[in-house]
Amino acid sequence: MDNPSHTAMRTLERLVEALDSHDLEAVASCFAEDYRNVTPNHPQRSFQGRDQVRRNWAQLFAGVPDISARVTRSTVDGPTVWTEWDLTGTRRDGTSFVMHGVVIYQVPEDLIESATFYLEPTENLSGDVNAAIHRAVGGARNPEEPS
Repeated sequence: MDNPSHTAMRTLERLVEALDSHDLEAVASCFAEDYRNVTPNHPQRSFQGRDQVRRNWAQLFAGVPDISARVTRSTVDGPTVWTEWDLTGTRRDGTSFVMHGVVIYQVPEDLIESATFYLEPTENLSGDVNAAIHRAVGGARNPEEPS
C-alpha cells in the first residue's frame, strides 16, 4: 500500500504541472467529482464539485493568459497537504494579477477531496496595520496612537 503522504504530494505535483501547462482538463482531473472548497473568510465563495473547479480555472486561464502558479512552501501530514501559493500574471487589460495565500488540501487517495482556501488577491491600498486594526474593531481608536 502506498504511503498517504507520498500519494498526497504526488497529487499536488500533478496539479502544479497541470497549472503550469494551462491544461484545464488535467487540472480538473486532480479533483474528486464531489470536491468541497471551504473559504472561511468569505463563506459565500465556498463551493462543491469538480465542474466548478473547471469553470474557475477556465476563467483564470482566459482572463490571465500568462498566469503562473507556484507553491512556495508545503508540508504533508498523511492525507493533509498544507501549501502556500503565489499566483502571478497579467490580465488582458494589462494590469498585474497577484494572489498569495494558503490552501490546505485533503488528499486521502489520488484525488483532492477538499480544501480550506485562504488564497486572496494581493492589494496595496487599504493602509498599514493600524488602519487594518482600526477597521477590524469598528472604528475604536488606539489610545496609544498619536491623533
